[in-house]
Amino acid sequence: MVDKRKLGDLAGIGKAMLKDFERLDVKSVEQLAGCDGLELYQRIGAMDGQLHDPCVLDTYRCAIAQARDPGLPAEQRKWWWWSRQRLAEKSK
Repeated sequence: MVDKRKLGDLAGIGKAMLKDFERLDVKSVEQLAGCDGLELYQRIGAMDGQLHDPCVLDTYRCAIAQARDPGLPAEQRKWWWWSRQRLAEKSK
């Protein structure tokens, strides 16, 4: 079944993230579902020649999770939920 959602339909995805996805050649929700957040984060940093704020990584992971699961719980559609997950992993 084809996912009819657009990238901009995903929670937390605004103009800046849409521009990132364009630069990363991610054109659809279906394509995004097959991506890895860390790989996108590293690629955008390499393109810009600088490390981005880790919240960018959290936003990518959030968007990918939504792309993979249209029924994702509302709390997990917030990028800061993913920030807490990243920080919890870091503290282990």
